[in-house]
Formats: sequence, C-alpha cells, structure tokens
Amino acid sequence: MLAHAMSPNVKARSALAAASLLLAAPALAQAPQAGTDTAQPEAAAPAQAQPTITKPPELVQQVEAQYPPDALAQGLTASVRLIITIAEDGTVSDVQPTEPVGNGFDEAAIAAVRQFRFSPAEVDGVPAPVQVEYVYHFTLNAPPPAEGAEVEEPEAPKATLTGQLISRGSRSRVAGATVRCGDDPEAPEAVSDAEGRFTLQVPPGECAVRVVASGYQLYQTKEQLKPNETTEVNFYLAPSGGALETVVRSERPKKEVVRRTITRQEAQKTPGTFGDPIRVIQALPGVARAPFTSGELLVRGSNPGQTATMMDGVRIPILFHLLGGPSVVNAEFIDQLDFYPGGYGSQYGRAVGGIVEVGTRKGAADTLHGSVKVDVMDAGFFLESPITDGISVAAAARRSYIDTLLPAFLPKDEGSTLSIVPRYWDYQLRVDFGAKRGASSEEEAQAQAGGARSSGYVMAFGSDDQLRVVSSGPKTERDIDLNTHTNFHRLKGDWTYRKGALTSVFTPYVGLDNSSFEFGTARQDGRQYSVGAREVLGMELSSMLSLRTGLDLVYEYESYDVEFPAPEDFEYVSFPGAESVGEMVKERISLDSFDGALFLEADVKVGKFTFTPGVRGNLHLVGDTQNVALDPRLWVRYAATARTSLKGSLGLYSQAPETFRYVIAPYGTPDLVYQRAFQSSLGVEHRFTDVLDVDVTGFFNRRFKNVVEPGQIVQRESGGFYQERYSNDGIGRAYGIELMVKKNRASAQDKWSGWLSYTLSRALDGRAGPRPERNGGFGGGFSDEDAPTYGLSIWDQTHILTLVGSYVLGNGWELGGRFRYTTGRPTTPLNHTYDLYESDRNGYRPTYGSLYSSRTDGFHQLDVRVDKSWQFQSWTLTAYLDVQNLYNASNAEFVFNDYRYRTEYEIPGIPLLPVVGVKGSF
Repeated sequence: MLAHAMSPNVKARSALAAASLLLAAPALAQAPQAGTDTAQPEAAAPAQAQPTITKPPELVQQVEAQYPPDALAQGLTASVRLIITIAEDGTVSDVQPTEPVGNGFDEAAIAAVRQFRFSPAEVDGVPAPVQVEYVYHFTLNAPPPAEGAEVEEPEAPKATLTGQLISRGSRSRVAGATVRCGDDPEAPEAVSDAEGRFTLQVPPGECAVRVVASGYQLYQTKEQLKPNETTEVNFYLAPSGGALETVVRSERPKKEVVRRTITRQEAQKTPGTFGDPIRVIQALPGVARAPFTSGELLVRGSNPGQTATMMDGVRIPILFHLLGGPSVVNAEFIDQLDFYPGGYGSQYGRAVGGIVEVGTRKGAADTLHGSVKVDVMDAGFFLESPITDGISVAAAARRSYIDTLLPAFLPKDEGSTLSIVPRYWDYQLRVDFGAKRGASSEEEAQAQAGGARSSGYVMAFGSDDQLRVVSSGPKTERDIDLNTHTNFHRLKGDWTYRKGALTSVFTPYVGLDNSSFEFGTARQDGRQYSVGAREVLGMELSSMLSLRTGLDLVYEYESYDVEFPAPEDFEYVSFPGAESVGEMVKERISLDSFDGALFLEADVKVGKFTFTPGVRGNLHLVGDTQNVALDPRLWVRYAATARTSLKGSLGLYSQAPETFRYVIAPYGTPDLVYQRAFQSSLGVEHRFTDVLDVDVTGFFNRRFKNVVEPGQIVQRESGGFYQERYSNDGIGRAYGIELMVKKNRASAQDKWSGWLSYTLSRALDGRAGPRPERNGGFGGGFSDEDAPTYGLSIWDQTHILTLVGSYVLGNGWELGGRFRYTTGRPTTPLNHTYDLYESDRNGYRPTYGSLYSSRTDGFHQLDVRVDKSWQFQSWTLTAYLDVQNLYNASNAEFVFNDYRYRTEYEIPGIPLLPVVGVKGSF
C-alpha cells in the first residue's frame, strides 16, 4: 500500500471555491459567524445595492503544477488555498496564498496558476475584474490495477443538501455564491444559480456549511445530514458593505468630458435631500442655486429652461416638485442619474445648457420586493416583482401633505408673513419583458434566442403640482395672490434589439401637459399634447472604432385660454394702489410644431487617445416658420497614466424656443429662430488613491440668438410701428472653473465618505442690436444706449461651494452633513429717495438705480441627517432625521414692495425644518 501511495503518477486537481468582487473585502478577511444567527452589518445596503455576478469566470486553460521533488520523495500531499485576481480579459493578474503550507507547494501552485486563463467574469452584464478563492490540490494516485484484476468499490451512501440563498433584510436571491462543507480540500461544492438555489451531494453526517458570496459576510452553520435523504434549507446572508459600496450600472463608456453619475444608494443618505437622489444635482459643480420655489436647474451660466431634463430618454417639463420639493420620481425607482453640465454628445439636443437624464430600473426577477416611506412631508410606496419568466413589473406612487404642516414652521413676523400651500403627487409604472432569467450574459441570451434577441418595456409616469402663495400680515400694504397648477403624464415604450455587434433601441412615446396660472385677475390655462420617437442604432466595428446614429422626432400641439386686464390706457383705478377695475380681455390661442434631428457620432481609439466626433442636424417647423441648424461636436480624452486623464470638448448646440412664443402678435413673435450656444471645456481627472478622486474642469460658453423680451420696434407694411413681444437678440457668455474632490469608502471598515464641490464662475447676459425702449426680463434688458453690450446675468453666482460628509457610527447608525454657500444674485436697487406719480393711470412708478448694480446677501445653510437601521431576517426598518437649515439662517428668496415703492418686504426661504421619517423595505 505504501508503494502505491508513493507512485510517481501525479494528479493535480483544482476547485473554484468562491468569487468575490474587487470592490468588496476578501472573503477570508471577514469575521466568521457562529451558528445560523448572522451578525448585522453596521450599515447594510439595501438589497438592490448589491452587484450581481451574472456570469462567473470559467477555467478555460489549466497548467499542471510541477510536483515539488522533495515532497514527492517523502510522499507528501497538500492543498494550497489561493486568492486569485482575474482581470477583465480573463488573465490572472495576481496570486496570493492565504495560508502557506510549505515544502515547495506554495511556489509550485502560484507558478502554475499564474498561467491559467479564464473566461471573463461579468457583473450586472458588464465585464469586470473579480477575485476568486482557489484551492490547488497536490495528490498522489495509486497506479492502475493489473490487467484482468477485479476492483470492487463499495458504493458509499450520499446525503443531499439543497436550498436557497437569500439576502438578509430584503429577501433578494444571492447568485454566484459558493456552498461547501468545511475546509476539507476534498469536499464537494456548489455555486448558486440566478435564483440563489444550490444542490450539494456530500457524505452523511455533520456538514459544517461554509457560504462565500460577493458583497456578503462569510456565512457558517452546521447541518446534520442523513444517508440517502435530502435536506432543504434557506440560508440568510448578511450584506457586508455600506450604502456607498456600489457599482455604476451602465454599459456605456464615458464619452463626455464631464458626466457625473450618481447611484441611488449614494444619494439617498445625502443630508438635505430628504433621501431624494436627484436633489444631489444641486450639490454638484457647475449648478447655481435657483430660488427655492422654482425647481429650475441653472447650469454653467445658462438661463432657466435651457437645461433639458429627461426620464428614460423622454423629456419632461419639470424635474422637481415646486417649493424646492423632491423630484418627480420615487427614489426607489431610480437606477442611476447622469448629469452633463456641458460637452455632451450628438445623441442629446434641444438644450443650450446642460442635460439631466434619470434612468429607472426594471422590477426584480427573483421575488416580490417593496418599500414604504412616511415622513412629515409625504408618504409613498414602491413595489417590484416578477410576473413570469422574462416579465417583471415595478410601480411607485407618492402623495404630499406638507401643505398642512409647513405653515407651522414659517415666520409670523409682521409684514413678512408668507403663507405657502404646496401639494404634489407622482406615480411610475413599468413592465419589462424579454430578459430570460436563465441567461448569465448577453452572449448567452442571444444564443438562447437563436443568434439575436429582443427586450423592452412599457412605462407610464407623471406628476401633479399645485402651489398657492399669499403674502400677508396685519400691516402689510400689498398682498400677493398667486396660484399655479401643473401636471404631466407620459406613456413610453422601449424596444431593444441585439445581434452580435449591432444594437438598436427604439423609443416611442406620447405625452400630455397641463398648466394653469393665476396672478391677481390674470389667468392662463394651457394644454400640450406631444408624440415622439427616438431610434439609436449602434455598431461596434472593431475594438478601435464604433458608430452610433439615429433619429429624434417630436410633434407638439398646444392650446391656451388666457384672461387678463386690458392695457393700462383703458383701465380705471379709483385711488392709488387699488386693484384694476378695467375691462378683461379673453383669448384662445393654439399652435402646433415639429422638431426633428438626425445625429451621427463615432468613437475612435488611437493609442492613449479617444476621439468622439459627432454632428447633429436639426429641423424645426412651426406655423409658417422653418428653422434649420447644424451642430458639429468633438470630444477628446487622453489617458496620460493609469490614474490621470486629460479631456476636452467643443461644439455647437441648438434649442428651439417654446412653441407658445410663436403665436401671432401681439402675444408672440412668429419668426423666431433656433437659440444657439458654443460650448468648450478642458479638464483633468486624477485618482490619487483608490478612494480619492479629483476632477478639475474649466469651461467657456457663448450663447447667441437667445430669446429675450421685449423684442425690437419694427415698422408695419402700412407704415406704422409696433414692438415685438420676443426677439432672438439675446447673447450671453459664461466662463469658470469647476472642482470636484470625492472621497469614497474603501470597504465596510472605512467609515468616512463625502465630497467637496466648488465653482468659480461669471455669467453675463446682453442684447445684440438696438436697445428696446423698456427693460426686459432675464436675458439682459438695458435702459439706455450707453449701456455696455454685456452685463451681469440675473442668475450669476460667483462662488458656489458645497461640502458633503458622511460617517458610519456603527450598529446601524450613520451621520451626515451638508454645508452650502453661494454668492448673492445680482439685483437692480430701488431708488428710495423718490417715486413718480402718474395721474393718467392713477398709480406710482418706481425709480431704479443701475441695472444689476447690487447683489442680495449670500446664501448659506447647514443640513444634517441621522439614520438608524434595524435589519431583520426578511425586511429592514430605517428611521431618519433630516434637518434643513440647522442654524436657521434667514436667506431672502423674494422681495415685494408697497404700492408707492418706498418699502421692501423680504420673503425668507425655508427656515429650520426638521423632517422625521421611517422607511420599511423588504
């Protein structure tokens, strides 16, 4: 027997023990758990935050290790446990032993494994580097029996352990995990499938279960297995990472100079956002602070309405509910958020500012999940579930009741009381189809479908906002009565076809927008119908060249019912400051328009350079007006080192004026043209460490042919003169530097995360051509011919600083803070020394100083958030306190005057506002 055991016939076997993401801590470094009661993570991420290995690595090339001669002579065997780092291309980039065994086995195993090749692993469908625990066995085999000899091997009894791996606190299924009995090198093992199921056949008796899974704590327990019987179990694994330990779910490479992608888990705990990921945009570089009731995005010196907001590729009229409320999308529905402050590719258009695109996620494929959130502002729910194989559904809805609570926190000072009654609701419903659960990769899915496959979804979403603002007080000399009501609804489809290197995405949609506005005796009701479609066709011709082309079409029909007082010359007021009692003018106006675009762009890789040239052709038809614009663009990136990249862009951008501006005179100007902008930027990104990134970008933008009000004075064919309502005489410039320093969490043991955002900028507006007789709105009106061509934009903010930090206290507690400071907005000072009384109109006219020669006080505010989570076996409960304006800074948002323009009344923004809420998720 000894001679047989020392036979030189050597057989080396290996077993794949576990796979874990490089983003997570190594499985062997985790503290083992005693029994089935797993320890709670300090700040467990929601189940949706965990990345999923959709395609585990497979060994495709194995090299047999050289058996150490001394160990062979002594008849020694060994099992070498290794941590292997597999690169994105399947090569082995690093090998480290976990427990050296000596006798030359470690060196021999490492030398052999370094030559292994694997099929690339995929995380959420994207090739990604992974770490695996690998056991290389050195065994000595007995020589084969002599010819003719009978070998009887009694069949040993077997026991079967089968079950399902479930994420503790959310009931999500854990795929790609390794299940084995103990550390015996000879022990069999199994890998869980997409539904977390596994089956393991082992010798009967006690099984020391050991489960290793990416993003989860090491799970250990014991099971007594009987011969020839099947034991079925459910193991609940505890997540190991915190909320910031996430991946960006995007197959799209970075093709813009600045594209800041925010994940849902990172943003939900940002202080001052009330758990709303989209509101984090307001804390990013390049975004100026808008008045708190507007919900506008002011990006790189652009004016309101010049940044496009999109949801799943479809433009929506507003991104935030009024009064600085949450976004119009439930936080749990957001997959990711892409923010482009400028320099974006040719696929995007209809904006001369930035682009914000919100991407929603499909429903869960494993089981029913959901959440319910209730706080002092609103309440909402989210549900997701598979319907059948390849079909899933997700739904969310929310309703506010802040209108009954907010007045309790508003100041009651005499003459500055502001009564605000906001109310909002929103909904989202999405049904996905075509993605089979059995496929672990896109290639496998196409193979199952016969070489090509289709997938898609249908989604309906919308929101409704109503806001009433009344300024009043015991001795207030002017009351302001304002009532606005807006809502929108969208129904869109999405069909994606993939075959080899070809990808086609077709997105049709329809929409309905309603709006009403009342200010005193003036009223306007509007309705807009829209029908659109978008087709993007992509082809990867080689590793160095890929092309994208497509169409972007939209048709709109708008109608308005307006009612407003007759012009001043026909009004009569009984005494100074009284309401108008003149005749009311009523009109019904309607108009339709078409806006289409054809775009083409390419990615060309040459060495360390990546070039993305593109062009977008635009056509706009409205009434009898036809406008054409051509927008060439170029993006360049240079990977100087593995940690440093240089980037730059330049291009032209076009945006058609709103359709209602084209109505007949005197309500509109029918011959308006495209608003245009030239955007350029240059920047550098550097990764100092694996957790510390710095991004510095300088930009220069020039806007021209922007719409301003009033327009020019023109002569009629009959010889008379009149002033246009609008004109394309607006021009503008903006330049500045953006800085983003971000500290990520390196692991579950890293407690700190956060970022610093700073923008130094200057925004100028002006008018080309002759000055109008009276000042216009935003867009740069001037009062005399001697005024300079450019002046400060009313939206200019020189300094914009944001500091965000978060610290994991442990035991489910997390503390965060956000501080913001912005320079005050430019304002035209009121000359209080005198006013003008006009007897014909029986009213007073103010006198002002130089245009935008003064500024309001700077805005500053500190927000703090505290979270506490309790994780149960099948669900998680989170309670939070989110405090806005902790030290109750009095930041003036608006200014109103008395009827003689002698006294100004400042309307403050949100005061100290604590928001307490709870959220349960399963």
